[in-house]
Amino acid sequence: MKHWFKDGVFRAVLRNAGYLGSTKLLGAGLGLAALIAAGHALDPVTFGILMLVHAYALGAGAITKFQSWQLIVRYGAPALTRGDTATAKDAIRFAFGLDITSGIVGMAAAMIALPFLAPDFGIDRLHLGLAMLYCTLVPTMSAATPTGVMRLLDRFDILAKQQIATPLLRAGGAALAWAGGLGFPGFVLAWYVADICGDLILWWLTVRELRRHDMLDGLRPGLFGTAKRLPDSWSFVWTTNISTSLSACWGPISNLIVGGILGPAAAGLYKIATTLLDSAGKPADLLTKGFYPEIMRLDPSSKHPWRLALRTGLIAGGIGLLVVLLIFFGGKPFVGLFGKKYLASYGLLSLMMFALMISMATFPLQSLLYMVGRQRVALGAEVAATALYLGVLAAACHLFGLNGAGGAYVLGNAALALFMLVPVWSSYHGRARYAPAPA
Repeated sequence: MKHWFKDGVFRAVLRNAGYLGSTKLLGAGLGLAALIAAGHALDPVTFGILMLVHAYALGAGAITKFQSWQLIVRYGAPALTRGDTATAKDAIRFAFGLDITSGIVGMAAAMIALPFLAPDFGIDRLHLGLAMLYCTLVPTMSAATPTGVMRLLDRFDILAKQQIATPLLRAGGAALAWAGGLGFPGFVLAWYVADICGDLILWWLTVRELRRHDMLDGLRPGLFGTAKRLPDSWSFVWTTNISTSLSACWGPISNLIVGGILGPAAAGLYKIATTLLDSAGKPADLLTKGFYPEIMRLDPSSKHPWRLALRTGLIAGGIGLLVVLLIFFGGKPFVGLFGKKYLASYGLLSLMMFALMISMATFPLQSLLYMVGRQRVALGAEVAATALYLGVLAAACHLFGLNGAGGAYVLGNAALALFMLVPVWSSYHGRARYAPAPA
């Protein structure tokens, strides 16, 4: 492995992941502290409703949002490499326009649909008003332009500092709500304030960084006119948006399905298990954020990006194995921190943890398909795996309860990995066709 570190790109991926990891793990701990406070202060049903309200807003944002950060990196990174700031600013303008449009549409759709969907998702009429208010977070939740700008300008250090803001505010607010006996409204307020303040801090940092690079006019939103100057941008936007949005909505939508079939208390247990898994899977998420911008600058016809993917995948898979062992031997006492009434989630967690190893080891696959312009193939894999997962989830919940939900989660992740691996293998063996055209 020693010779791997002679690769400057490999070192850059690890460096950027290290920046993000320096605070992400702390943020995950603070997020768990907020859940622990809510778990002790609320009964299982009310705790589950709090999770459902948050999941509904996240799901609405995930379904309607455009993955604007990928657009910025896809068109802006090669442009800045050749000194073309005009194209990079066009990518930011287009992304900003998409964020504004999708955020408003998503918020309106979520608020209109909520009264009709709430009974099916386990949100009762008593808590409907606060759930409606929470939907006003959708525009800021779904905006990815600031993240894209920071990755484009290689300011992972700033992202690392900012990403602690939301979990820190949420943990502090949850502690106050618990200590003050503020009940359900207090915890909704804590979650709301943390989300909006964290997002506004990121926007402020983005404006400051663009001004420093004399690119602040990139925040003039644009859509159709700007898109014409970015070849095939609409195709890229729609395919990556649907694909990544499907991936992002797995957690919120599955939580809503579990709540609708098994009730709010089961949704709360499921949320604890998925939150612990998400926290444990942060290393792969951090590697993805550092990996994607770097391979977009590489020649896909060479072995370099493919070798880089294999090495980072092996590292992530090794970390995943260690995490699985940690959950196996120490997960139950940790779950007990939420309160004895939530210990039932450990059985679910011990089943779902095998999906973690799969997803961590295969994280580079989607980025490789984007690199070679096969984003539609990635979309097909995502659609097929999501349809399989949600269908099996609903059936398994009816048949086997929470254990069925855990089994469906493992099956869904395995299916997604397989559906991505086949076209990636084909692309690697046919990589010669991706050689740059001669000047």
